[in-house]
Amino acid sequence: MKFVHPHWLLACFCSLLLLACTGALTVGDARQIAIEDQIVSAFENSTTVVQYAFIANIKDGRGYTAGRAGFTSGTGDMLEVVKEYQKQSPDSVLASYLAPLQRVNGSDSVAGLDGIEQAWKRAATDARFIAAQDAVNDRLYRQPARSLAARLGLRLPFSKLAIYEAGIQHGHGEDYDSVNKIAERATVAARGAPTSGIDERAWLREFLSERRNDLLHPADRATAAGWAAAVSRADAMLSIYDSGNFNLDQPIVITVYGDKFTIVAGGGVAAASH
Repeated sequence: MKFVHPHWLLACFCSLLLLACTGALTVGDARQIAIEDQIVSAFENSTTVVQYAFIANIKDGRGYTAGRAGFTSGTGDMLEVVKEYQKQSPDSVLASYLAPLQRVNGSDSVAGLDGIEQAWKRAATDARFIAAQDAVNDRLYRQPARSLAARLGLRLPFSKLAIYEAGIQHGHGEDYDSVNKIAERATVAARGAPTSGIDERAWLREFLSERRNDLLHPADRATAAGWAAAVSRADAMLSIYDSGNFNLDQPIVITVYGDKFTIVAGGGVAAASH
């Protein structure tokens, strides 16, 4: 069944507006963003509809996981979402969780977060909270991904998708498991990057392989079990590579965690069947 969910349309509009205002987006990126959001949502929540209200302790060593990008209480991006929401809604249902989220940042502890699941889901009915999630996602993930792609000389839509999707899971820090370090290792393996004349598709293959290897052998052993279970994300990305759909202008068929998705881009909006 094909669908375009109203919350997804609002999310896409908010993301486009934010990036356009910062000069980080051209109108032609609308289809790219639509595809990226659905791919990431399929990987994070097993649905192509962006899940702003999702929240659960999935026992992966990062405390609570929530929202459109799998923001976590243990890595600080959930805290950033609540801070952003606080700017627009100082008396929100999540205001009381600012201090506890600061205390558990950097750990798998959920101490002091009793009731946050209900509060998060209630907040997700507020358009300001959706906008807050979109803003943090763009600031922490989309814009850094675009910057990294530009530094590497990546031009293919699939290359940009690969960097963005990996960044959601691995982050844009400087630790061994970050997307930045994965890209560095790919550049070594490919003997250069597209900026130095290396074929982009050859570099991309090395990047996808390095990312898969990192999921299986992360430096952060606290994430080892969870990331090994997530290797089908990397396999799905490799399947897109093998299909030759580098411009993302053909139906994208992926299987992740045993679920099959078909994403069709057309008319600037991506629809999906599951």
